[in-house]
Amino acid sequence: MFDTELELDMEELESAEDFLEYFSIEYEMSVLQVNRLHILQRFHDYLSAGSLPAEETQRRELYRELLLSAYNDFVKSNALTEKVFNVFKAQKTQAFVPLSSLLIES
Repeated sequence: MFDTELELDMEELESAEDFLEYFSIEYEMSVLQVNRLHILQRFHDYLSAGSLPAEETQRRELYRELLLSAYNDFVKSNALTEKVFNVFKAQKTQAFVPLSSLLIES
């Protein structure tokens, strides 16, 4: 991992608000209140999807773009549609078990 001012600064960030403010991204509190964890997880997913530039200035700009994309995903959509967390990805399966199969025959 990189050991630069950017990464050291990011280690200090704790909330979605901290990240958005650090990267100077304007946000609506109503969007953030409902989707803060989803936005941060989507940001993490975007970061994990590709390689990062070695140069800090380029990496900072990429982080900003990816965070803005993650935020905008939830401005235009919602958590249920975006399915960021596994609980939303799991398909509901129902199995029918007839009562007769539970009875012990003597």
